[in-house]
Amino acid sequence: MSPASGTADPLAPLVELPGVAEAVARAREAVAKAHAHPVNRRGWPATAAEASVRAARASAALDGGEAGLPADGVVSDPVLAGALRVAEELGRLLPVWRSAPLQALARLHVLAATDLVPVADRDAVLGRPRTMGGVTERLELLGRLVGTSSVPAPVLVAVVHGELLAVSPFELANGVVARAAARLTGLSTGLDPKGLAVPEVGHLRRGKEYQEAAAGFAAGTRDGLARWLLHCCAAWELGGREAESIAEAAS
Repeated sequence: MSPASGTADPLAPLVELPGVAEAVARAREAVAKAHAHPVNRRGWPATAAEASVRAARASAALDGGEAGLPADGVVSDPVLAGALRVAEELGRLLPVWRSAPLQALARLHVLAATDLVPVADRDAVLGRPRTMGGVTERLELLGRLVGTSSVPAPVLVAVVHGELLAVSPFELANGVVARAAARLTGLSTGLDPKGLAVPEVGHLRRGKEYQEAAAGFAAGTRDGLARWLLHCCAAWELGGREAESIAEAAS
């Protein structure tokens, strides 16, 4: 998960990787600019709701689901339906994420994967991480880092996202869960406290890069970690611009 583990904060060395500090600054600036938009000073609940739907649609598309909302409002695609359920509940899950992140992950999986699992198998599959391959240990470490790491918020967001993609703790819907957990981390760290940014759109627009960078993070090499962090910061930068466009449309 990091190039060194002997420091008090095992994620601290990530900040020193080439280009990361500058990318973090750009991501923060873009999201802060969106929050400062006049529309978002007063009418942010409406723009946050639009951002949430766009995030769900992009997240579903990244996992091979449909991105478009049907005209009749009836969502039949199971991946999109799960992503929309996740988006609807993120606000309520925020306190759980802060106090018991593994519990929040289980709930995210239930929401994301319900329509992907046969009814007879749901009790045995939904919200239940795999227990082989060190999954339990890695999730527990990630849960501790969520509450204790002092690295800049965009770095922690990227680590949560990348680690969940790498570990793939559940049988299904790991991508939607990972991106939702990253979004929760953005909310909880104050990077995006109102949920206005749409980094998922940034990931989708650079889909091939997203997949390759995630593989680099999973490999754990210095270059791979740096590439993932830079990609994620760029996605948040684009997500901030997307938030500005939402606010402009609402003006």
